[in-house]
Amino acid sequence: MASKTSRDVLGRGLGVLRQAIREQPRIFAVAVVGSVLFGAMIIVSARVVGSVVGEVALPAIERGEVGAGTLALAAAALFGISVLRVAGIFGRRLGAGYMQYRLQASYRRRVTRRYLELPLSWHHRNSTGTLLSNANSDVEAAWYPIAPLPFAVGTLAMLVGAIVSLFATDWALALVGLAVFPALFALNVIYSRRMAPRQARAQRLRAEVSGIAHESFDGALVVKTMGREAQETARFAGRAGELRDSLIAVGRLRGVFDPLLETLPSLGTLAVLVVGAFRLRQGAISVTELVSVAFLFTVLAFPVRAIGWVLAELPRSVAGWDRVRRVLDATGEMPYGQRVLDPAETTPATLMFHDVHYSYPPAEAHPPGAQVLGEVGFTVPAGRTVALVGPTGAGKSTIASLAVRLVDPDSGTVSLDGVDVRELTSASLAGTVALVAQVPFIFDDTVRANIALDRPGVDDEVVWAALRLAEADGFVAALPDGLDTMVGERGTSLSGGQRQRLTLARALAGRPRLLVLDDATSAVDPRVEAAILAGLRSSTAAAGVPAASILVVAYRRATIALADEVIYVEQGRVVARGTHSELLATVPGYVDLVTAYEQAEVERAQESSYDDDVAPLPSGLEIEVDR
Repeated sequence: MASKTSRDVLGRGLGVLRQAIREQPRIFAVAVVGSVLFGAMIIVSARVVGSVVGEVALPAIERGEVGAGTLALAAAALFGISVLRVAGIFGRRLGAGYMQYRLQASYRRRVTRRYLELPLSWHHRNSTGTLLSNANSDVEAAWYPIAPLPFAVGTLAMLVGAIVSLFATDWALALVGLAVFPALFALNVIYSRRMAPRQARAQRLRAEVSGIAHESFDGALVVKTMGREAQETARFAGRAGELRDSLIAVGRLRGVFDPLLETLPSLGTLAVLVVGAFRLRQGAISVTELVSVAFLFTVLAFPVRAIGWVLAELPRSVAGWDRVRRVLDATGEMPYGQRVLDPAETTPATLMFHDVHYSYPPAEAHPPGAQVLGEVGFTVPAGRTVALVGPTGAGKSTIASLAVRLVDPDSGTVSLDGVDVRELTSASLAGTVALVAQVPFIFDDTVRANIALDRPGVDDEVVWAALRLAEADGFVAALPDGLDTMVGERGTSLSGGQRQRLTLARALAGRPRLLVLDDATSAVDPRVEAAILAGLRSSTAAAGVPAASILVVAYRRATIALADEVIYVEQGRVVARGTHSELLATVPGYVDLVTAYEQAEVERAQESSYDDDVAPLPSGLEIEVDR
């Protein structure tokens, strides 16, 4: 079974190399030409060295003098061969390096592009550490054998030339070569088979170590506040220790085989000298031929190692390639259509849900196939504000995701201005609708860059207009460098409410005609939230930022009361709709839910006030409160 697995790894590894050659044939050809030139010069240099020893050095010793012309000719020949060998090395290394790095860059782009094409459901099934490993170390591992590949191909050509040269010299010496060269190749194959499982395990552990590290750093707040530093350190140390042991196993195997691969050519040279001395005594060969063959065996040791390098790296390459192909071959992407909404249109858009059903994919559903939404239908009229209200797990965030086409419904339609969102181009959809999620994401960049995102037409005037509408212009103006202030990774230098208002300003700066707010102001003071929503409802909210239709997932009574219509959902279905006051009068479940929300808000406010009164902060520790 192990032998079968090793043969499978070898076959698949050679398939990866064929893929590389198909993608970069010209560069590979340049590298191979350089390698073949280098190999040819090794064979030629062996002949020249033999001739120098047998026809220049020995006669000079016998005569007691050296002919200047002959010596100059020998030196010129050796110098010319050295120049050609340098040219071969340059072509081989330049071509191999260029080919390897070009493939790595190409596949990093492909993996990243595929990440952006795949739906969120696929990303939810894969850890961030794994995705980082796929785009980085796995891509590098897949193309790692490319560096020695041209050298190995040139070495094979050189070995064929060496065997021909040996037979042209003497059959007995050729038999020594036929014994040594296949032995070298067999030793490399055994090396590759033993290395395969070790390299595969090491590559898997690299991804696991990366995933644990990312998870621990990303959750630093939880780790610290829950006192889990020691446990997380131990968890990381345990997996890092496994990776260390795996890499040591790789190094130990190399420690066993590397001396053998070094020794075998030396033994071949010794055998050549023994057999050659016997043949020389018989008069079958000359001193020139014996020196040439011995020198050839001596210099072949290093090039032949290139074959071993390729074979040794094939298991790691296959492991990396499999992980990369898992991303590239993943299914579930949502292709965009060809229809375009009028880009010059600035009036609010109309959003319509018609008989929408949605279930999580089998890999995510609990239980499998459980329906999240059923027969959902409602309309957000142009310029109006509609609030989605419902208990936890009712499907509100799923409705928000469907509205901006992060997912597609199993059946039914979601349309913008009467056009199914699945028929729109990516650019048209992104230019029409914007989502502001409950958990804000801030880039480690300036305030300006976080809001503008290098979008054409989003200048400082538009940025400030969006900030004013998001009630964020005051605190941004107070920052040390204003729009040029660096906010840190994930906006760590800002409060939660400030981060939410920046992400809202980012969405508004794109001038969306439909704005979807998934509890996007939960960390903002209720008075500030009311001012934001009131501003969003006005058609003259801010210069440069036109009004938009609004679909808001809401919890606070003050927020809900500002909506033109409230959609109340339970267990994935719309059970009631109307104004806030109408639902308070007719839907007991709605009354209970809103009352519970309001009571929770009051308790949080009281707890915050109590903490401020009786538990002042230590000197030097400040917490920014949204105002």
